[in-house]
Amino acid sequence: MSGARTPLALVWLQTRTTNRLFWRTPVAAFFTLALPVIFLVLFSVIFGSDDIGGGYSFSQFFAPSMAVFAAVSSTFSNLVIKTAYARKLGILKRVQGTPLPPSIYMAGTILSGVWIAVLSVVLMFVIGWAFFGFLMIWDNIGLVVLVFVMGIATFSALGLAVCSLIKNADAAPAVANGVFLPMAFISGIFIPLDDAPRWLVVLGDIFPLKHFAGPFGAAFHPWHTGQVLGWQNLAIMGAWLVLGGVVVTRFFSWDPRGTE
Repeated sequence: MSGARTPLALVWLQTRTTNRLFWRTPVAAFFTLALPVIFLVLFSVIFGSDDIGGGYSFSQFFAPSMAVFAAVSSTFSNLVIKTAYARKLGILKRVQGTPLPPSIYMAGTILSGVWIAVLSVVLMFVIGWAFFGFLMIWDNIGLVVLVFVMGIATFSALGLAVCSLIKNADAAPAVANGVFLPMAFISGIFIPLDDAPRWLVVLGDIFPLKHFAGPFGAAFHPWHTGQVLGWQNLAIMGAWLVLGGVVVTRFFSWDPRGTE
């Protein structure tokens, strides 16, 4: 029956299957969706939802950061952990022995993460709007979509790249969080780093998360002046995207590792 389906239909079916598996894993759903919501609520309550000028509240600046945090968690962290365990359990190897092309399986896995990322971004904005005074700025929505697509593509590639280098699947959650969380802090996701030491600012400039979160947040910044998305943002995200693709091409394995 699968032979009668088009490749797009197979990708859609695999995406739906992966989505169902995601919702049946409460821990994954919590860290991907609930944790950013908790951060948004806690920080908004601590710093207040009162007008800080021009009719805008604290969540106007923090909700986009949490949207990026949730989106990267949905793609990068989930792909690292999910793919590493699928390889350990032999699922990836068995896929190669089925009529389903491995490329279709991987496309469905990636698109499932993208779908959860879209859902998480919408959730952050809806909660920010409903409870903490966040207001959409529709004039920049085209740039928002462009930054989102580039950022998600970059971190999907990096998620598979990190998974390619992990030898022990049990270490995948620690590796994913050990890479993502420090990167989030040095990229200004939680607090601005305008007064941070110069070396920390430069370190954040090297990694792609700052170039994802920066333009994404600037698109919703009511007083932002100048260019929202610069060529350097796209160049750095693009460089990491290419690097991730090279690592995946060179090191990704569908077979369980010997040390696992």
